[in-house]
Amino acid sequence: MFLKKLLLATTTVLLTLSCLNASDPEHTTTHRINEKVFVVERESSSLAIIEHSLPKSHLENMHNMNHGVVKFEGKDGYIISRDGWIMKFDPEKEVKLKEYRTSKSAIGFTIAKNFLAVANYAKKSVDILDRDLNPLQSFETGSKNVGIKTYKEYLIFSQMDNDKITVLKDMNYGKALPKFVIYKEFKDVGIMPFDAMIKDDKYINGFFQSPWFGVVNLKTMKFEKIHLKLGDRQPVLKVPHFGFWSIGGGKIFIPAVGDNKVFAYTPDFKFIKAIKTEGLPVFTALSPDKKYLAVTFSGKKFPVIEIVDTKTLKIIKRFEFNGKVLHVRWSNIKPNLYVSVNDANKIAIINTKKWYLSRELFGIKKPSGIFLYEEQE
Repeated sequence: MFLKKLLLATTTVLLTLSCLNASDPEHTTTHRINEKVFVVERESSSLAIIEHSLPKSHLENMHNMNHGVVKFEGKDGYIISRDGWIMKFDPEKEVKLKEYRTSKSAIGFTIAKNFLAVANYAKKSVDILDRDLNPLQSFETGSKNVGIKTYKEYLIFSQMDNDKITVLKDMNYGKALPKFVIYKEFKDVGIMPFDAMIKDDKYINGFFQSPWFGVVNLKTMKFEKIHLKLGDRQPVLKVPHFGFWSIGGGKIFIPAVGDNKVFAYTPDFKFIKAIKTEGLPVFTALSPDKKYLAVTFSGKKFPVIEIVDTKTLKIIKRFEFNGKVLHVRWSNIKPNLYVSVNDANKIAIINTKKWYLSRELFGIKKPSGIFLYEEQE
């Protein structure tokens, strides 16, 4: 009898604790991730916001969004406008918090734990701000500046007009505010560097008029040229954004400048294959599982997307839309590939499990860049 009562009491306690855990958020061990999609509305000084695969709202008065770029760091959102405004906003409350103008023209910036760095065009400088957009430092270069990235205590960028790569070093690294000095510069790296990416300790940049890309090893501070296997080059209507080169699954994918190819390399830049594409590639976007690569184009093939199998390096799917495709973005939590179809004022959603067009969202005004924010519900 005693054992029976003890078992009954134990069961009651366990059931009570289970109910408390289910109802009390402090005891909940699982969280759902909600995905918000922020889309640059190119000609409307605004961002469209998509949630649960439906248009939700617009964030307005964002200045010239002709080349707007959005980035997130923690729960902070930042936008840079084509006319040089850097803006801080709350991606959950969907409100602009502050803005500061670094130049009359800028398109590139990067975020670190305790600062932002903006690569300016018109002002021909690189400006350092704190996370609340208060100016800290400015480095005059005499050039349009591109490809700005961070690596540990270093800030790296390319000077488009001077054919130069500059490395700044933070002498206050790990402290509340940075203090940068010029650490090293690489000259005559290639004609007109225009974009860059960073992977581990390698800063990789591309050139508008040189048949190679450059690699700075940030551990050894050595520069190397990797020559591209280009054929007869065609006029370039839209410069490939090397920030959307793709690295993963043991390969590096690089869109050719002026050639109908995407190059595949090993992580140590050994050439694997030139993948023949339908048009001049602009973006190469790798899926989260590294199995597929979405390729977009310029010129006559603007409306087309090709999907490459990264294992076989063969094109397996093709989609064509009723307008220019300006950007794509893979979801990290859903089987979705978001596509901005600029002329048609819509975002298309491709199901990436069965490869079909699952939904079209209208009322998105001249969409271009697509940026994802993940929040816990």
